[in-house]
Amino acid sequence: MLKYSKVDLILRALVEPTRREILERLSRGPATVSKLAEPFGMTFAAVLRHLQALEACGLIRSEKIGRVRTCRIEPGGLAPLAAWIAERRTPAERH
Repeated sequence: MLKYSKVDLILRALVEPTRREILERLSRGPATVSKLAEPFGMTFAAVLRHLQALEACGLIRSEKIGRVRTCRIEPGGLAPLAAWIAERRTPAERH
């Protein structure tokens, strides 16, 4: 079985445009799964799969209270990717 680093998991999650749109929406504050699903022409189950992928790699977190699941950005979720990019910047790019 292949082992993926945290950076690999984040990049795999972000390759999907729908997931990037969900992150964009959550950057403005928490939202319920129903609210997140509204702008997409896909089933509720499909949106849930996108949310699960984002949560699995640590970019978002969700909490269910009663029948309502609310999602929010996970603080520091992009930190592994940002660090990986920073380590690979050339000296010329740093100035």
